[in-house]
This record gives sequence, structure tokens and C-alpha cells, in this order.
Amino acid sequence: MATDLLHGLATRGHRVQCIFAGEPHELPERLHGLPTLSIAWSGMGWRWSGWYTRTRIGAFVSGLVARGFASLRLRREVARLHRSDPFDVVYQFSNIETLSLPASVRRSVPLVIHPETHARGELRFLISERHLALRTQPAYTLAVAVTVMWLRSLVQRVLVRRASLLVCISAVFRDHLVRDFRFPAENTVVVPNPVRLSRFRDVDLERRTQRPPAVLVLGRVAVRKGVESVVAIARLLYERGVDVQIRVIGRTSLWSDYTALLEGLPPNAAYLGPMAPEEIPGELYRSDVLLQASRYEPFGLTVSEALAAGVPVVATSEVGASEGVSPEVCAVLAPGDVEGMAGAIERTLGSLDADPATIRRRARSEAERLFDEQLVCERIERALLELARRSGRG
Repeated sequence: MATDLLHGLATRGHRVQCIFAGEPHELPERLHGLPTLSIAWSGMGWRWSGWYTRTRIGAFVSGLVARGFASLRLRREVARLHRSDPFDVVYQFSNIETLSLPASVRRSVPLVIHPETHARGELRFLISERHLALRTQPAYTLAVAVTVMWLRSLVQRVLVRRASLLVCISAVFRDHLVRDFRFPAENTVVVPNPVRLSRFRDVDLERRTQRPPAVLVLGRVAVRKGVESVVAIARLLYERGVDVQIRVIGRTSLWSDYTALLEGLPPNAAYLGPMAPEEIPGELYRSDVLLQASRYEPFGLTVSEALAAGVPVVATSEVGASEGVSPEVCAVLAPGDVEGMAGAIERTLGSLDADPATIRRRARSEAERLFDEQLVCERIERALLELARRSGRG
């Protein structure tokens, strides 16, 4: 995601000084040779092979601590870069925490934060789904995750107020941020995440449905992802005798593991484990419907990628990427509405049987209309330039 945005902004002629709180590593090829892009790194020597990664929760906590200290180390470098060539806008992607921004820069340059999630949202569902978590993992893992997210939510509540503008990846995510942090809604803009359409350029939009039809559930098997709803939907379709095969693919998070819930899947469904990113386009090609049953999802890249692959979607109203998508190719139900989602899957499969080419072409066109990389970057560019102009720096 960050690669797409960096590439888009740098190729539009803007000077981009990108600073990572992490260990140096090889950048994607598409970022090589961009004359307006420069990269700085700051890491603390954190490695997956260290003693602190022997447990998943240890890796989670130590990784957060290492990134925090790395961000603090970046303050001097950020100040130096600003003195040598003053910034017009500081654009912070992914995280709300702004630990690497020195006060001298913060007071003089407008800050834009473009978060992908927020700790208060994670905390809310860790607590509300504690009965599920305690069925699938040790109590101490839940306790540590709740404590960390509670502390992060306190820090984020303070630091988010430093932003002059929040770029929100969906309206539902904006509403959560405004409510949880009491951030001024007028200082937000909604811009969806981009999808790299070129990954799906060879997709056959004329293909017919599989036999039996394939429903794909793609994403983390963890808190707030609606894993319990997926199991219930699979059971309901099985009991109704609907000819369908449900494939659940995804890894757990370091602090939440709901794979034990999938032991209750009926014979028409299977958990296939994690999948490498480069294999996802092929898996979507082999699927007929994507099910995104999340109880809270700030965006949901799986939805935009499914549409790009010509795959219609059944999602909940808490999935940000479903916003504005034509109901012809994206059925939206309330979180936890098992009956509604099962019925939507049946109706979608019926539409595919009747006219697969029309449905798949419409799905692809919706991805192009809403999530094209260039269109997304243009919207972010306009927001940044407008903020710089209002601040007297553009």
C-alpha cells in the first residue's frame, strides 16, 4: 500500500523525502530510479531470529517497542532534513503515533496523518470478543494485547490532535476516529486505499462459475474479522443443501489467533492456511464470490482486489472498501447477519450463473472507478496541496 502511494506521489513530480522507522531493506523495483524520492532509515536491530520473538506475543510487544525507539532516533534526522530543505507538509502514513516528529518541525509544518487502523478500534473488539479469544488462546495473550492497545489508544488520543488533516481510508473509519478521539470531522478527508490493477490485467472476465461454486474468505483469522460468522454461514448453506465450496485463507496476527474456531467448519468448507501475496490473484481467479464478514474493517484490501479480479463481494456495512460500490456486485449486510449474508451469497451465485460476463465486467469497472492508483494519488495530492496553500507553504 505504501509502495503504491509513494510511487504515485513521486512520479507526479513531487519531492518526497521518505523516512522509515525500521531496518534498511531492498525496496520494490518500482521505486528504484525515481529522482524525486529519497529514503532514510532508522532501526534498533530488531530481528525475527532474536530471543524476543520466541513467542508470538513477545514478537508483538518487542516489535512495537523497537519501532517506538527507532522513531525517536529519527527526530534528529528529520530536523536536519528540514533545515537543509524545508518541508511543505509532513505526511505520515499508516500509524497515528508521531514520535519521530521534532517540536521544531511540528510547530512550523502542517502534519497530515493517514492511518490504516487505530488502537481504540482494536481494543473495542478485543474486549467485546473476549469470550471467543479465551476459547482459542491463552488468557495472558489477551491480557497483554488489551493492555498494549489500551496504552496505545491513550497515546494516540493525544498525538492525533497534532494533525492538521486526517486522511481516512473510508467513511466508516472516519466516523470511528471522530467518535473515539473527538477529532474535528471538518479536518478529515475520505480517500480509499488504491489497488494495483496491473496485478489483475490478465483476468478473464468472461469465465463462468466453478463447479461447485467457490466462495473465498481471505484475510486474517483473528479478532473482529467475523470468523464466527463465517463458520455459521458455512453451516447454514450446508444445511440448506446449497452447492458451494467455501475456502478460508489467511494467517493469524501476533496477538490474536482464531484458527480454533475454524474446527467447527462443516464439510462444504475448509481452512487452507496462509497464502503468499503473489498467489492471491490466482486464488481470486479461482473464486466466484468473496465473503468479507468483518465486524469492523477500516478498509479491506481483499474487497478492492476481488472486484479488480472480476469477483463480486458479500460484505458487512463495517467494511470500508464496500462503500460506494454498486449493489450489483457488492451486497452489504449488517455485521453478524448470518441469514442475510448466506442469502446474498445464494443470490450472487444465481446472478453469476445467469450472466457471468456482465457481473464480472461490472466488478472490474467498479474497482477502476473507485480504487485506481492514479485516481487515489490525485485525491491525496489535492488534499496535501490545499493544506500547504492554506498554511502559506504552497
